Amino acid sequence: MLWTFVPVAVILSLTPGPGMALVVRNAAVGGTGAAARTTVGSSIGVGVWAVLSAFGVSALVAASEVAYAGLKIAGVAVLVWFGVQALRGSKAAAAEESDPARRDFASGLLTALANPKLAVFFLALFPQFIPDGAPVLPYALAMAAILIAADFVCYVSLGAVVAQAARTVASSRLARRIEQLTGAVLLALAGRLAYESR
Repeated sequence: MLWTFVPVAVILSLTPGPGMALVVRNAAVGGTGAAARTTVGSSIGVGVWAVLSAFGVSALVAASEVAYAGLKIAGVAVLVWFGVQALRGSKAAAAEESDPARRDFASGLLTALANPKLAVFFLALFPQFIPDGAPVLPYALAMAAILIAADFVCYVSLGAVVAQAARTVASSRLARRIEQLTGAVLLALAGRLAYESR
């Protein structure tokens, strides 16, 4: 049954969202290493939500208006923060953050953890791939591992392409344009998250 989840994981990984926007932004500014660190942070966040879903925490978040709204507000705040940072530019962000590697990792982790859609996503999707009577935790962890692997391949490959393009074509100008574009995308995603219902 798990093998049927593989194409779903690949499609999900290729679907644009906040994680992908951050990977593009960080790759344009910091290269492939920055994209990889962002992806690792995001992957840990996805893994946390997968484990929480196996223990029923995702169901509590999805069922509780207060918990969901709180997580949604946190998600909007995180996206706005990273969007504004991208619009301001890497030099302004670098002046405030002395450790860019930690910043890259934290941006991926925070974006995943503060995403209320992940709670609902795991709650809605995972049960369809768990056989009746099978233990939930091992299946949830296996599906999370598949999704994380697909994300890693997709995001790091995308990051490598963006980093190469930024190095090749008038590196600083292209990188700055990509950074501004992803900042606008992050702000748009924040707006969409703020106004959409579950």
